[in-house]
Amino acid sequence: MIKRLLGSVREYKKVSLMAPISVTGEVIMEVAIPFLMSLIIDNGINNGNINYILKIGIALIAATLFSLYCGFKAGAYAAKGSAGFAKNLRKDMYQKVQDFSFSNIDKFSTSSLVTRLTTDVTNVQNAYQMVIRTAVRAPTMLVFSLLMAFAINPNLSLVFLAVIPFLGVSLFYIANKVHPIFERTFKKYDKLNTIVQENVRGIRVVKAYVREDYEVEKFQKSSKDIYDNFVKAEKILALNSPLMQFSMYTCILAISWFGSKMIVFDTLTTGQLMSLLTYAGQILMSLMMLSMIFVMIIISRASCERIVEVLDEESDLANPTSPVYEVKDGSVTFENVDFSYSKRADKLVLEDANLHIESGDVVGIIGGTGSAKSSLVQMIPRLYDTTNGIVRVGGRDVREYDIESLRNEVAMVLQKNVLFSGTIKENLRWGNKEATDEEIIHACQLAQADEFIQTFPDKYDTHIEQGGSNVSGGQRQRLCIARALLKKPKILILDDSTSAVDTKTDLLIRKAFKEEIPNTTKFIIAQRIASVEDADKIIVLDNGKINAIGNHQELLKTNTIYQEVYYSQTKGDE
Repeated sequence: MIKRLLGSVREYKKVSLMAPISVTGEVIMEVAIPFLMSLIIDNGINNGNINYILKIGIALIAATLFSLYCGFKAGAYAAKGSAGFAKNLRKDMYQKVQDFSFSNIDKFSTSSLVTRLTTDVTNVQNAYQMVIRTAVRAPTMLVFSLLMAFAINPNLSLVFLAVIPFLGVSLFYIANKVHPIFERTFKKYDKLNTIVQENVRGIRVVKAYVREDYEVEKFQKSSKDIYDNFVKAEKILALNSPLMQFSMYTCILAISWFGSKMIVFDTLTTGQLMSLLTYAGQILMSLMMLSMIFVMIIISRASCERIVEVLDEESDLANPTSPVYEVKDGSVTFENVDFSYSKRADKLVLEDANLHIESGDVVGIIGGTGSAKSSLVQMIPRLYDTTNGIVRVGGRDVREYDIESLRNEVAMVLQKNVLFSGTIKENLRWGNKEATDEEIIHACQLAQADEFIQTFPDKYDTHIEQGGSNVSGGQRQRLCIARALLKKPKILILDDSTSAVDTKTDLLIRKAFKEEIPNTTKFIIAQRIASVEDADKIIVLDNGKINAIGNHQELLKTNTIYQEVYYSQTKGDE
């Protein structure tokens, strides 16, 4: 796990190495200072030697200044190294998520990925900064202080070694108790983020149904769960400080007691006792810092595991070893296709689908809720892979294509229309980043979007709020259709993408498709028969199976499901 994470340090290796080197220089000077002070007391003050005091005093000032300089550089290096590491870690995770298939996204959930990219990375950044600075400083200070203490008086310094087994057992116990709690807590963070996202995204529904109190209660309950778990963990971690202080103050008292007796019997000097007490303080500080590091590592360990989960996740969809980069045409064939989101044969969403669509055909797809309409078309651009069977585009298995090349030839307007923050032009250029203003306007005219865009004060430079909240559902659908048209695809898929527009606009859009992009294969998923009745082929889906395929007249004569839908929608017009 550590090796996997350190792969994100990259260009920040040098500053990450300079931080502990600078810390080591700082520690050596800090450890030397008490020794120099003992020399001033024992050899200078006690003997009245002013020259000796001045000489050692200059050395003492030089050591102090060098220690300050090393400390400053260590802080700067550690800050730069940890911030750079976190930047690379977020970048690596974000790039990994971009390669995920829909099923990979479903596995983690959106809110969990957001938590991992923010809270978890921040925890790891803080731990990394502490490791390359404080985690070097504390043990180095501990070792050098102990060495100096033993050099002054080995027998008296044995007091320090007496507490090590006690502290080791105590810290091991705390770690085993606390880690599972933090693992549980970060999962609850995911749940809290889900609640916030759902509430903000659906705030209009919340207000329409006057459910603010319910949402607040749900948020408070989730927040209280996190609070309770953190309190429980911190209560255990709080034992660190008293354990450290008890151990080290016991050492200081023992050194003071035995040291004073040794001074009386002339086996220890005053300067040496002062140095030993200073080293005892440094050892105490080192152990306190180790305690802080220990707490941070316990907290960050759960975050590290969650980040590595994302970095190690392999996409369900991968390019073949020798991919095909050119899609010949827009023909589509399904051969004995089964599909399941859960990869379980007994939970098939689509079963034994067989169909052949010629390039340039207009294909309508109708069916009840849960009949696998969206699942069927999502396998064409390989957003999901089949569980069994083959989907062919342009005469080739979609798994033979380079994924990017295939998707560039398939434009898809999803059921949930998504616009991003930015101008209308910026959103439309998602379809073609090189599109000219004329091409953008033409695509919007085909999608019947130009008319309402011209009513905006800034026209095509109008700013779209996050999620397209400042345009209506019908306007959002038409902008998404225009964006898809700018790709000039061989296959165009509209997944219930005209449900929010009136029948007249729907008719104009379909007419524009027929006249302007006759060679593009068009799949239109719709609830309205009127949206698909002039299609070359209409696919009727029922409970994950293809119930019938034919044109409007054929299905109206032979298919019961199609007849029921048609007459239920037209009886009001009779």
